[in-house]
Amino acid sequence: MSTSLNGKLVTVFGGSGFLGRHIVQALAKRGYRVRAAVRRPDLATHLQPLGAPGQIMPVQANLRYRWSIDRAVIGSDAVVNAVGILAPTGKQSFDAVQAFGPRAIAEAARSAGLSGITHLSAIGANAESTSAYARTKAAGEAGILETLPDSIILRPSIVFGPEDNFFNQFAGMARISPSLPLIGGGETKFQPVYVCDVAEAVARAVDGELSAGATYELGGPEIKSFRECLEDMLEVTRRSRFLMPIPFRVASIMGRIMQNFPGAPLTADQVELLKSDNVVSDAAKSEGRTLEGIGIAPATLATILPTYLERFRLHGQYDAHRPV
Repeated sequence: MSTSLNGKLVTVFGGSGFLGRHIVQALAKRGYRVRAAVRRPDLATHLQPLGAPGQIMPVQANLRYRWSIDRAVIGSDAVVNAVGILAPTGKQSFDAVQAFGPRAIAEAARSAGLSGITHLSAIGANAESTSAYARTKAAGEAGILETLPDSIILRPSIVFGPEDNFFNQFAGMARISPSLPLIGGGETKFQPVYVCDVAEAVARAVDGELSAGATYELGGPEIKSFRECLEDMLEVTRRSRFLMPIPFRVASIMGRIMQNFPGAPLTADQVELLKSDNVVSDAAKSEGRTLEGIGIAPATLATILPTYLERFRLHGQYDAHRPV
């Protein structure tokens, strides 16, 4: 926690989410005042202990309503957008949250006199993708850069950490299921990146250490297949489960059925995403548009997973002191 404030105000849209809360903390440690723009400020009080008294303040904002965006941006020295969804729910559609929302934030920031914002997108963002998630991520990037060309785009691979929806979800499934699904055979490649490393990259962008108008791809030090990720999770949780390959065609049918229920573990659009690898490109590496390129040594899965997955062991954290 910073012992003194630097006087600058940063608005973080989506500040109460998995990635957002770590961004808020990274900025607070640098002495920024943080305005966490969220749909439900009453559910964001967990952010305030991350900084000094009065340093972090949740405010109401909804990307579907431009007036609330303008209100959240007023007086800000910098703006970060960390809003994203893996599946649409009700009025929170991909188009509203990931295509319209980012452009609206950029327009509000421009009206407030800012030359750019920092935007969290995703590796795989592609206007030609068969996935609505990837297409709207690309549309959001385009809308921002058309409005504020000096904006910085950060594209992480799959993000892991204490509150993630990947390793925690499969570890939870392994508690009750004798098998775990390998969509498409589990061959899809990921480059899992630690949430605190992504947050640090955001903070450096706000500090002015990253190149304006550039797109950075953020991945961890290892490339892992879907199968290898689940094997790592099972090793940490000390469980043995059968990994069942499921062809993409079958998985798509399953996703179309499951997506009609609240909290669906799989949707047809997520199956489309899994048809493409999710790793840092060679171009980003050669041009230094990576974590290593900006001076961040990314953490490994082996270092971080045991810190939050041990609760899924048979005897929880007490298994840490039991022989393997």
